[in-house]
Amino acid sequence: MLTSKALSRRAFLAASTVALTGAALGFAAQPQSSMAQATSAPQRYLEGELALSGYDPVAYFTDGKPVEGSANLEAVWDGATWRFANTDYKRAFLENPEKYAPQYGGFCAYAVSQGYTASADPHAWSIVDDKLYVNYNKAVRGLWNLRRSHYIKQGDQNWPSVLG
Repeated sequence: MLTSKALSRRAFLAASTVALTGAALGFAAQPQSSMAQATSAPQRYLEGELALSGYDPVAYFTDGKPVEGSANLEAVWDGATWRFANTDYKRAFLENPEKYAPQYGGFCAYAVSQGYTASADPHAWSIVDDKLYVNYNKAVRGLWNLRRSHYIKQGDQNWPSVLG
């Protein structure tokens, strides 16, 4: 008998496979040891990583789309380097980073809801209740959107314990 977690993973893999037109997925959970932090509160973003693959987190809210940030407009917050499209966006982020930073440390929202982590595509995004969520790819975002409220609730319950 299949569990709902196994079915969810199968649906995730099926959607991803279709989206990649049969290409090998290469999708794996992030190694736990690279994400663990010595303190009791795990670091949400990987040390030294470029958050959102260099896309400006503020632009999702103001421009309604992903906008590449500039290497000349960077800031470090919560262990990651963030890039911005302009100085106003950088200032807004630094004044309230929790408002603009993606949920679940920028990991795939669907994966976190299922109890593991995966990288995310900055083009597979959604804003729900003024919070930014990113997913592995657009097909997974579509799957996540089918039961978005449920997956957000599950993700909130799993976060940040999925980091180890």
